[in-house]
Amino acid sequence: MAVETLSPDWEFDRVDDGSQKIHAEVQLKNYGKFLEEYTSQLRRIEDALDDSIGDVWDFNLDPIALKLLPFEQSSLLELIKTENKVLNKVITVYAALCCEIKKLKYEAETKFYNGLLFYGEGATDSSMVEGDCQIQMGRFISFLQELSCFVTRCYEVVMNVVHQLAALYISNKIAPKIIETTGVHFQTMYEHLGELLTILLTLDEIIDNHITLKDHWTMYKRLLKSVHHNPSKFGIQEEKLKPFEKFLLKLEGQLLDGLIFQACIEQQFDSLNGGVSVSKNSTFAEEFAHSIRSIFANVEAKLEPSEIDQRDKYVGICGLFVLHFQIFRTVDKKFYKSLLDICKKVPAITLTANIIWFPDNFLIQKIPAAAKLLDRKSLQAIKIHRDTFLQQKAQSLTKDVQSYYVFVSSWMMKMESILSKEQRMDKFAEDLTNRCNIFIQGFLYAYSISTIIKTTMNLYMSMQKPMTKTSVKALCRLVELLKAIEHMFYRRSMVVADSVAHITQHLQHQALNSISVAKKRVISDKKYSEQRLDVLSALVLAENTLNGPSTKQRRLIISLALSVGTQMKTFKDEELFPLQVVMKKLDLISELRERVQIQCDCCFLYWHRAVFPIYLDDVYENAVDAARLHYMFSALWDCVPAMMHARHLESHEILLDCYDKEIMEILNEHLLDKLCKEIEKDLRLSVHTHLKLDDRNPFKVGMKDLALFFSLNPIRFFNRFIDIRAYVTHYLDKTFYNLTTVALHDWATYSEMRNLATQRYGLVMTEAHLPSQTLEQGLDVLEIMRNIHIFVSRYLYNLNNQIFIERTSNNKHLNTINIRHIANSIRTHGTGIMNTTVNFTYQFLKKKFYIFSQFMYDEHIKSRLIKDIRFFREIKDQNDHKYPFDRAEKFNRGIRKLGITPEGQSYLDQFRQLISQIGNAMGYVRMIRSGGLHCSSNAIRFVPDLEDIVNFEELVKEEGLSEETLKAARHLDSVLSDHTRNSAEGTEYFKMLVDVFAPEFRRPKNIHLRNFYIIVPPLTLNFVEHSISCKEKLNKKNKIGAAFTDDGFAMGVAYILKLLDQYQEFDSLHWFQSVREKYLKEIRAVAKQQNIQSASQDEKLLQTMNLTQKRLDVYLQEFELLYFSLSSARIFFRADKTAAEENQEKKEKEEETKTSNGDLSDCTVSTDPVVK
Repeated sequence: MAVETLSPDWEFDRVDDGSQKIHAEVQLKNYGKFLEEYTSQLRRIEDALDDSIGDVWDFNLDPIALKLLPFEQSSLLELIKTENKVLNKVITVYAALCCEIKKLKYEAETKFYNGLLFYGEGATDSSMVEGDCQIQMGRFISFLQELSCFVTRCYEVVMNVVHQLAALYISNKIAPKIIETTGVHFQTMYEHLGELLTILLTLDEIIDNHITLKDHWTMYKRLLKSVHHNPSKFGIQEEKLKPFEKFLLKLEGQLLDGLIFQACIEQQFDSLNGGVSVSKNSTFAEEFAHSIRSIFANVEAKLEPSEIDQRDKYVGICGLFVLHFQIFRTVDKKFYKSLLDICKKVPAITLTANIIWFPDNFLIQKIPAAAKLLDRKSLQAIKIHRDTFLQQKAQSLTKDVQSYYVFVSSWMMKMESILSKEQRMDKFAEDLTNRCNIFIQGFLYAYSISTIIKTTMNLYMSMQKPMTKTSVKALCRLVELLKAIEHMFYRRSMVVADSVAHITQHLQHQALNSISVAKKRVISDKKYSEQRLDVLSALVLAENTLNGPSTKQRRLIISLALSVGTQMKTFKDEELFPLQVVMKKLDLISELRERVQIQCDCCFLYWHRAVFPIYLDDVYENAVDAARLHYMFSALWDCVPAMMHARHLESHEILLDCYDKEIMEILNEHLLDKLCKEIEKDLRLSVHTHLKLDDRNPFKVGMKDLALFFSLNPIRFFNRFIDIRAYVTHYLDKTFYNLTTVALHDWATYSEMRNLATQRYGLVMTEAHLPSQTLEQGLDVLEIMRNIHIFVSRYLYNLNNQIFIERTSNNKHLNTINIRHIANSIRTHGTGIMNTTVNFTYQFLKKKFYIFSQFMYDEHIKSRLIKDIRFFREIKDQNDHKYPFDRAEKFNRGIRKLGITPEGQSYLDQFRQLISQIGNAMGYVRMIRSGGLHCSSNAIRFVPDLEDIVNFEELVKEEGLSEETLKAARHLDSVLSDHTRNSAEGTEYFKMLVDVFAPEFRRPKNIHLRNFYIIVPPLTLNFVEHSISCKEKLNKKNKIGAAFTDDGFAMGVAYILKLLDQYQEFDSLHWFQSVREKYLKEIRAVAKQQNIQSASQDEKLLQTMNLTQKRLDVYLQEFELLYFSLSSARIFFRADKTAAEENQEKKEKEEETKTSNGDLSDCTVSTDPVVK
């Protein structure tokens, strides 16, 4: 507030002591420091996060490429500007022609070579339908027409170049010269002309080697003939056919007869209407020959050790030599011989892709006159040399690979070190020179490796000789090295781009220096002449052009200008040579990226893709350097841009798809599938080592570390990434999942294999999420449920251990089923299976009770039972209320008289079995309940407190989470409450099964069932006899029918007694007491007799008595066991309560209880399920 009250004048008079400025500076310094620290911190963070070192580019992933080639914005007329108008014209004309030739060359190499080469590809013989050949050729005609126009244009350009050169070198002494040409040699022009002739020669070679093209052409002509006979059928007007046929004939004559080159050199070069004279021009002839020789001298010197493009130039020289001969009809035999001598060094040259050219054949064929002068032997020697060259190459390939491996590796290390070093300003020029030399070295390695691969592979192919596996592997290694060089340049694109700009400037500076020295020398010489003026203008032009970007046009103009500027000894010899070297370097460095790309282009592999399977087998065998796969796929990808020029199919996409499919099939067959199988086998053998399989000692059988394949980055090919790790993981996941579904009990084995795959190979496997089963799964609940009638008859129940044991088996072992098995099954299928099982059991019991009712209703049985009941009532008072043992025995014997089955079983035996089966079914229900409790308690053990379970739904509502989360929480709550309820009480299935049948059993119409209690004594007697015979069989060799437990009988009796509410009636028989008394009495009698007999010493009698006593003991023991089992079984059915007492309990729940109606004897028991 105080400030505001001050008068405004004060602002102007305030004393400035400079303190504010000092404060500001201090703050600024602090801020600067902070920024510096912050920047370095950020850089450290960035370096830590970045997974690669420095600015490294990835060949497969980069969406952006860096083009370094400078583009010329000015026209030639703008670039070529000097005071010397005549010189301007000469250089402009020649520069324009050279540019035209370069354009033609580019068009030929991209469009026409590839269009012709790929003709007929992409359609296998099997998929070709009749008429496909003609259709393909029909599509191709337009391409051939374009090619015809292109060839005609080439002819015109050749004609023009020859005329323009002839116009400059005039032999007529009288005629005025355009410029003084003594000492002026436009070598560049001849080199360009050579390139153009090479194009024509290559087209000839491609068509000559293309059998498919010629076959299809013949078929197409035949088709045309048939169209001619009936044009209306094909919907073609007849008047259009004639011109079309003429046009085809023209195409055939011009292109398909192999005379493209010949027709070019046989043109009429002399102008008829008094224009330029060529063939009579001796000065031009000399100049032409001189230029060919000087180009040849350069080529010959550099041909083997460090080539850049000498081979290609040699093809051009041969073309020029033939052209010279054709125009001037003179042959320099010495030069001709030296041309042929080169064939010993270079037996064959690859023109493009798989087209190989033999210079000796060409020279002999095109200049037969000169060939006749040479002796046959020397010509033969060249052919023999070609064969020996191939043999030597095959032998030295492995050594070559090793040496190049070392060269390229060390070159890559140099590249890394020199490019990652900071550039020091004091040694900048030296640093640039080093970088320049290393870049060029890399290019030279690429050129020589590329030459070895192409020449060797194509020679084998053209001479139709088989390649050894070693040679194939070696050549594939060289392909990898070639791509490694290209990738090296690519990876360091940023630094290379930066360096290239500096290096070109540095080289331009060197060139300018040497030119300015020469220019001063010319200016200092005061003698005037037109020639000197030309030289000076040329040097000025070269200087002006050098001051600018190093584009192709500028470098071309410089070389043409220097052709004029180097005459009259303007340069000393020691100056000229370094200038030429600098210009060559400038050429290379300016186009470094493009040249490296051309040299490392492996498009030719398309024609040699048969080596790919062998290569993959090798990679698989030697997994150590599996990363080289990236290079091979990069090489295979090089074929794709060329294929896009195919014109014989509806779309080039068909060809690409075909190629893609073929390569992927080979990869799958020779590497991926093998790898999958091997990994799976290894995991299986490792998990099953306990089975004592083959010897897997790595010191004896060797070992492949296949894990290296999984550390590979995904390989880019077409529009996909081939991830070996993902492929194998998917295969193992799929296999393990499918095999687990087939045999769920193997889940533990596959789970172990999954873990092992993660530990050993680092594969991230997917959990199968299949319901797991233990190895002791036993029979599945579902299986038992569906076949319960078979199960209860084939299995025996043990009450105390709660276990079922198979009665008999064809195997050496018997299956058992216990609570744990059932619990596992319930975990597999869910708790819902329990209720369904009980319903199935209910349906089964219904059928069995129907048979039970029929048996009890049978007159023979019913009458005997009624008689026995009457008898017991009469004698019970005399007999101490005990049912007599002999009466039961009598009943047993009496039943046997009624008849016996073929197996020797009486009706009572069958009745006993029926009751056992009913008991087994009840035992199974009991086991289901126990298994359910077991399963629930296992599941609920993860809940911390069963008394206090939180309500997740409420918690989620409080937090206001999404609807999906709320649903999930509700679901979780219901699952938890289910488990808690199940584990706490379980369902009283026995009670249900009693409640559902009891009312029916106790109805008056089923009065015949009330006799059941009286049949129990003979039944028990029958059971004991059966049980003893089963146990005795255990000790015999033939164990058929042997058993040691069958508590199903006790369960069945207890259940039926409960249903009939006859526990009291049965107890009133005091049957087991009666049995005990009977046996004890007999045992005592035997013991007494033994005492008497022991005095008389009758051993045989004693033995008999011992046996009798043993038998009595066994019977007594069996009856005791049965009594215990029956007593235990009765507990399940609450034997302490009668039906009346239970009814009293039920009265409260009477409304809820539903009873089933229907007559048991007519099988009309309710079919409603017990459990819902």
